[in-house]
Amino acid sequence: MSDFPIKRNTILLAATLTSLSGMVQLAVAVATITLVLVTGIEGILGLGPAIFLTAGALAAFPAGRLMDRFGRIPILAGGCLAGMAGCLTTALGCELESASAVVTGFVLVGVAQGTILLARAAAADMYPPERRARGISYVLFGALFGAALGPLVFRPLFAGKELDTEALVVPWLAAGGIMVVGLVLVLLIRPDPKTIAQQLHNETIGDTIGDAGGAADVASAPLREIIGRPGVLTALVAAVASFAGMVSVMNLTGYLVIDHGHHQADVFTVISLHIVGMYALVLVIGRLVDTVGRRPGQVAGLLLMALSTLGLAWFQSVFWISVSLFLLGLGWNVSYVAAVTELADRALPAERGRLIGFTDLCSSFTGAVLVLLGGVAYSELGVEALAFAATAFVALPAAWILVRSAAGAPDVRPLSVK
Repeated sequence: MSDFPIKRNTILLAATLTSLSGMVQLAVAVATITLVLVTGIEGILGLGPAIFLTAGALAAFPAGRLMDRFGRIPILAGGCLAGMAGCLTTALGCELESASAVVTGFVLVGVAQGTILLARAAAADMYPPERRARGISYVLFGALFGAALGPLVFRPLFAGKELDTEALVVPWLAAGGIMVVGLVLVLLIRPDPKTIAQQLHNETIGDTIGDAGGAADVASAPLREIIGRPGVLTALVAAVASFAGMVSVMNLTGYLVIDHGHHQADVFTVISLHIVGMYALVLVIGRLVDTVGRRPGQVAGLLLMALSTLGLAWFQSVFWISVSLFLLGLGWNVSYVAAVTELADRALPAERGRLIGFTDLCSSFTGAVLVLLGGVAYSELGVEALAFAATAFVALPAAWILVRSAAGAPDVRPLSVK
């Protein structure tokens, strides 16, 4: 394992997520506004985020399967290309005021997000089980620096301008340029992390097989069997609840901030602090999850998310909304790192992309449904309905996991043999 440039690959994967984070921050901040301005229909408030979340869901599972077959890097590069095309198409749609072009761009942006987020599988590939949460956290840490792109890149592009379709063109072009950087970073990663994973697995089980694909692919289990392994179902539920709960609230925050009477530029302050919450402490949290266990992390993170969403029922200032979104990101960080690490623990190298891709499919589909329902709830019933529903969505799975733990379901250890 010492022959592999794991540190270099980790830095490159983290920097790739920096690029993704920058693009997604723009999408989160203006997706709702973009589609409403192009169509003139306020009732479709949650449709923009729902489009790219659904597209991400549809892309994640096949992308994971392709990763297990062809390796991580070609698929991640394809995700970057989709992001570039999506941003350029959305910019064109804003210039032409074409709803069909904007929707197409959102679909491609969603495909990019669903694919590039599978960099977590590549991170898990390169680290042994006892350090795997830290390895995943190192790569996720890169997304923290994407939080700076909102204030540094996008906020000046909106400064002093009336919010209309013309004002959205240049920011979307800038997001496309950020994804060009992401593509270059991905192509610099050598060797493919799946090669490292197979070597690590062979060393762990004392196998002498040197081929990165053959034996592992034959030994891989059907998805239903993988989900039936101890610890997988609870981790799957925790991952879906934390991701879907987080993205649904995050994607509606832009409209919520403006509806409270604040400027569009203030949205980037809120979203940036949310991203800081998601990633600033990820290195500490990775070590904590490796130390105290996967399941306690899942429960603690979900409960912190519930506390943060509950506060949105009363907070109206930019400062307190930012605090709430910071805590939402922090809770997601804890629960999601714990859940994804456990999923990676319970899968072989040739199963890992498929399992995490399936988890992302479920998470993004659920998030898309929630953002649509949340948009309706907010428009018809107000922010209190949105806040209370979001709180219940993340608190109930935490209670279910606690009940299972009390009933004797163990906090499982990594899968090391087949």
